[in-house]
Amino acid sequence: MILTPPQNLPQEVKIQLLLTGGHQYTIYLKSDAPLLQLLAKTLLSKHQKTENSTLFQIPLAEGHSALCFPSEHLVGMVTEPPIYLQHLQPQESKSNLQTYTPPTPKTDNLESRYLLIENFLTNSETQQLLNYIFQRKSDFVPTTTSTKAENYRRSLVLHSFPKFRELIVNRIQEIFPDVLTKLNIPEFSIAQIESQLTAHNDNNFYKIHNDNGSPETATRVLTYVYYFYREPKAFTGGNLIIYDSKIQDKYYVKAETFKTIEPTNNSIVFFLSRYMHEVLPVTCHSQAFSDSRFTINGWIRKDNS
Repeated sequence: MILTPPQNLPQEVKIQLLLTGGHQYTIYLKSDAPLLQLLAKTLLSKHQKTENSTLFQIPLAEGHSALCFPSEHLVGMVTEPPIYLQHLQPQESKSNLQTYTPPTPKTDNLESRYLLIENFLTNSETQQLLNYIFQRKSDFVPTTTSTKAENYRRSLVLHSFPKFRELIVNRIQEIFPDVLTKLNIPEFSIAQIESQLTAHNDNNFYKIHNDNGSPETATRVLTYVYYFYREPKAFTGGNLIIYDSKIQDKYYVKAETFKTIEPTNNSIVFFLSRYMHEVLPVTCHSQAFSDSRFTINGWIRKDNS
């Protein structure tokens, strides 16, 4: 495959990625960048109806965040200036797509990893979930922390939502082997998948913590957060910050570097429960419950028996 700009010289290209569900993201690459070649090859493989799949992991904001999506969600690209695609030869079209892994700077930090999956539920399921929680507003209670620390976490939680808890847990179980593979985590048997439903409204937050730092939570291996909210989106903020780690006095502690995940409607993110992370404050001018940043979040526990 050959990608060439009009003058046939490498130059910076503005690329608008068009994904399923109407999502659009803009990145900037050199016209001869391997990632641009891989994106174009993915589009061509879809045209040729091949069944290869890969996970794109594109660094954003100088490596502080990353855009992750499976290749089958890529439906088009808009390039500025225009880039011209010459078709693959038949023998080349049979080659497998490879996951793009960006080079990482040399550091003593242990880089955190996460997996973000968009369009996790159907649109109908997401709307049913919203309708359900709007009817259960009075059942939400203030959240607490295991340490009972004051002013450390501010949000509302719904502990019982049987139908939708079962939906999320079953969907997670279906993709669990693939999640482990994508995150390079050794296979393990699940003892339990915990779930809670939270609502973050104006000036709600959760300060830096991890999810398995006590004897009661030590068997938690993976944390997941499923995002959903009413559209058009009526809040800002609420980004999830996942810190890289470093070893200090034989303990994992947070590094100064981090990844940023912006809440995207109907998406789910998985990461190791030992990672230090936080939820930045939410701004919701209406302060209406229905305009909140909602999540179903929880933990996958390992069976040590």
